[in-house]
Amino acid sequence: MIPGLCSDATVWDRTIAALDGKIDCLVGDTLSDVALEGMAHRILAQAPDRFALAGMSMGGMVALELMRIAARRVTRLALIDTSARPDSFWRGMHRRLANLYVGMTSGFQRTAERSLKSLVHPSTPEDVRGELVGMSIRVGPQAYIQQNLAVLARCDLRPVLSTIDIPTIVVVGKEDRVTPVHLSYEIQNLVRESKLHVIPECGHLPPIEKPHQVAALLSAFITP
Repeated sequence: MIPGLCSDATVWDRTIAALDGKIDCLVGDTLSDVALEGMAHRILAQAPDRFALAGMSMGGMVALELMRIAARRVTRLALIDTSARPDSFWRGMHRRLANLYVGMTSGFQRTAERSLKSLVHPSTPEDVRGELVGMSIRVGPQAYIQQNLAVLARCDLRPVLSTIDIPTIVVVGKEDRVTPVHLSYEIQNLVRESKLHVIPECGHLPPIEKPHQVAALLSAFITP
């Protein structure tokens, strides 16, 4: 399981708990490298020889880098609320401005709290919101900036999609404002025989917003 930008294992904890021991879960380290490829190599070093892979948001991009590097080691793939495209000009500009703002100001907690409006569905409970803010503060502004730069520097990952020949599911929150549903449709259309699952009343972070639905999808997919 690979977390997204400014996330650690917390973003997967509720899904792992909902799996109730049915699947042996490892959460990859995305906080120790300055490039997506480096994150992918580190996760490969941590992983068993053969494994199923799930990546959310930036973690999905890392998963695609990993598929480019060592596809033979992956048995099944879940891509959750992610994009295979490079950033548009305006999206890239937004990342640069966000990095500039975070680098020049204190009070990262306020930034984390404001970001929830675009990250999660309005119905998301307060305890989940609190976990997300706490996670962002723990990960910290330097990691946020570093990961934004890594995402900015990524190449177009769409060519990787046509090479994927293992069972694949594409999962997306219906109200995702960060990576809208049409980007998941694009991935599903480019990966042979993949299946798309749209989770209603959910934003950009299904593993923590809708852990039971995500756990059910992963359980049925990995242990049919």
